[in-house]
Amino acid sequence: MSTIKKVLIVVTNSAEFEKVGYRTGLWLSELTHFWDVLEKAGLTMDIASPAGGYVPIDPESLLMPELIQMTGLKDAVNKRYEDRAFMDQLKNTQCVAEVDASQYEAIYLTGGHGVMFDFANNEALAGLIAEFYENNKIVAAVCHGPCGLLNVKLSSGDYLIKDKKLTGFSWKEEQLAKRDHAVPFSLQDELAQRGAHYEKALIPFTEKVVEDGLLITGQNPKSAHAVGQAVLSRLNS
Repeated sequence: MSTIKKVLIVVTNSAEFEKVGYRTGLWLSELTHFWDVLEKAGLTMDIASPAGGYVPIDPESLLMPELIQMTGLKDAVNKRYEDRAFMDQLKNTQCVAEVDASQYEAIYLTGGHGVMFDFANNEALAGLIAEFYENNKIVAAVCHGPCGLLNVKLSSGDYLIKDKKLTGFSWKEEQLAKRDHAVPFSLQDELAQRGAHYEKALIPFTEKVVEDGLLITGQNPKSAHAVGQAVLSRLNS
């Protein structure tokens, strides 16, 4: 474990849906459940965002018991991180354009609907992800986080996700969450259009993790813990 460097976590700066104005941001459990796994294993993590600075938290990730019940997420993990030291890390995050990839062994893209507005078209983030991948480092994402993979191209000119098995928030889940009218695109469809082999769980909002070499993806908030376990296992292998 002593040879393992830090893990970079990327979160959104977007606080609202552009079309309808609903509040959004980071889905908190997709940070805390992943963080919990790696912290218990003794790893160090840093948090960055497309613009740097403040990170909004989706209020529904804190106040929507119906979705918590549907996904099976418990409040216990979030509760453990309701302290000033942890939450202050979301006040002034590093900008992805300033990240030194050589300091990290893995990158993890969190979700929340906010990422649909600032991950997909961020050239600095796309370049950073490509740098990780082409240097044989882990690229992981959960829920809407794979938005950040959509426009990542390798030095070959191919999309990183071309011919890769992966997952992400499904269109059915978008409909069940009643955000299908508010999102700018279907993540599921866009992943497939770039040549990815999209997979999903038979039952919406249940855990699903797909691994394809260095690429590790989770379908929904329920999958964040398992993505953390998969990343940890890969780092230890």
